[in-house]
Amino acid sequence: MIDPFLLEIVACPWEGNRLQLDEGMLACSAGHRFPIVDGIPVLLRDDVEQTHFQATRSLTIARGAAPPGEFENRQAGELAPGEIDPIVQAEVAGTNGIMYKPLIGKLRSYPIPDLALPPGDGKRFLEIGSNWGRWCIAAARLGYTVVGVDPSLRGVRAASRVAAQLGVTARFVVGDARYLPIRDETFDVVYSYSVLQHLSKEDASAGLRHAHRILRPGGMTMIQMPNAFGLRSLYHQARRGFRPAREFEVRYWTPAELRRRFEELIGPARLTIDGFFSLNPQVAERHLLPLRYRAVVTVSDTLKRWGERFPIFQQVADSLTVFARKRGPADDEAPVPPPRAAA
Repeated sequence: MIDPFLLEIVACPWEGNRLQLDEGMLACSAGHRFPIVDGIPVLLRDDVEQTHFQATRSLTIARGAAPPGEFENRQAGELAPGEIDPIVQAEVAGTNGIMYKPLIGKLRSYPIPDLALPPGDGKRFLEIGSNWGRWCIAAARLGYTVVGVDPSLRGVRAASRVAAQLGVTARFVVGDARYLPIRDETFDVVYSYSVLQHLSKEDASAGLRHAHRILRPGGMTMIQMPNAFGLRSLYHQARRGFRPAREFEVRYWTPAELRRRFEELIGPARLTIDGFFSLNPQVAERHLLPLRYRAVVTVSDTLKRWGERFPIFQQVADSLTVFARKRGPADDEAPVPPPRAAA
């Protein structure tokens, strides 16, 4: 019914209690019960307003109150060799960015990015907002023990299928970043890309508090966030009249604000440039894009490399990565390790 490793590390999203199998469901000592769908625990709270419609839909389907949509109930072993999962085909622009819009339904391979981390050697890696699992697959290929958390049952079922098809080991949980259903001090790396930016700053901060809680001492966060001073970011803010963001719109953070919030909630932090002109496409995926977009990714990567020599570029980059380290008992003053340069 559920992978033993998941049973070891998941927790009740209410009290953080350990969960145990009980008549085909997961239950905590306080009486909360959670369904399991195809080995995937659905650990969402039903007493709070959801941040995405897929979370509500996940609860409805997991409880049997509505059927899954087309292709959603395919099993992990049902994808043919070379077939691209239909859910990935449909949602690739939503997960990888607007430059992928021309590729909806036309993918010939999975866009798996390079992850700027050293080899994992079995260290534990958790992704917040994993959807169909592209970053989880990248981490698994580097040797990490991987768990992805996302509020979309549709997304994580696709992730399970894609991971199995590609021959990598990755586990997935349906959960909410604001009430992360993971036990304390169980992971070495907490990662997130293009996710917390869609939450209010209060909700994003709640996610960071949970990231700190589940990190082992000395563990690290690696989280992409949008820069309010980025050139394209300023354009989008101007289009909406610099009004506060609504619903799932992007929230923009200044570099100083990011460093301050991460140091307050996680520990010593440093910022690096993720890219310009967009928040998503990666160099490793450039060959999949139409020619006009490949040039954008190439220029972005060139500016990113210049930014390693000229810090001023960081102030106008559209996308930043925040590395922050949870202090340990013996190394409070240890610096945040630099990222590995992606290939």
